[in-house]
Amino acid sequence: MRILDPHIHMTSRTTDDYEAMYAAGVRAVVEPAFWLGQPRTGVGSFVDYFDALLGWERFRAAQFGIRHHATIALNPKEANDPRCAEVLDVVPRYLAKDGVVAVGEVGYDAMTPAEDEAFTRQLAMARDAGLPVLVHTPHRDKQAGTRRTLDVVRESGLPPEHVLVDHLNETTVAAVRDAGAWAGFSIYPDTKMDEHRMVAILREYGTERVLVNSAADWGRSDPLKTWRTGVTMLEQGFTEDDVDRVLWRNPVEFYGQSGNLVLDPVPGFVAQAPPAPATFEGSSVLRGVRA
Repeated sequence: MRILDPHIHMTSRTTDDYEAMYAAGVRAVVEPAFWLGQPRTGVGSFVDYFDALLGWERFRAAQFGIRHHATIALNPKEANDPRCAEVLDVVPRYLAKDGVVAVGEVGYDAMTPAEDEAFTRQLAMARDAGLPVLVHTPHRDKQAGTRRTLDVVRESGLPPEHVLVDHLNETTVAAVRDAGAWAGFSIYPDTKMDEHRMVAILREYGTERVLVNSAADWGRSDPLKTWRTGVTMLEQGFTEDDVDRVLWRNPVEFYGQSGNLVLDPVPGFVAQAPPAPATFEGSSVLRGVRA
């Protein structure tokens, strides 16, 4: 099983997570810029954060054989803080840097006028930079937020195939599919989606234009949820090719539109396929972890 986790916040994770992810077949990740939990008070803190995503975190991931990429944006939650407004003037210069594969996370948190402004401006940045976009849908009133998101994307003129609408569930997937955009699902231990609900959606809608991510961050989350979804797919009758499409080929196709994906093996790490779940599940890294 080879995995590209298309949405994971490794800044919040430990090196043990990187080791376990590699053992599970993760060979590349995309880390979106996001809210760190503590409000940031100015542009400088964002500059330091963006620099860390594109420098230190890439280096840290490579120590464990994993290729690290990032998406850059002013996130929806902090778009409401006037102290952060100038970040929008800084974002375009980061979109030209190595390792940046999309603009994101953009979209809505509380669906305020400030979020409208930040969303619209950053969609235009993506269009100008020729980059795809990772869109965050709100955790509250998700159906209305998703409909509004799709309306704004349509008005931006971005081709729908350049847009990944994330944090979807059973109530929102159809609208995103009908709009021609990519559908993203975050698999969590307690909230959002779980792997069994995800497999049911795959059975109903198929594996085309679907991305599955762990969205692991500083809260209760699991960086192996991509792998667990793949195992559940196999247990429920999907083929290894189906799993490879959802966990590898689909994210490669979407983020590959940036021209900035680097997927060759990290020097010093063997290029062969990772061991099957049955053989690595009992290792010291994953001991006690069950699908």
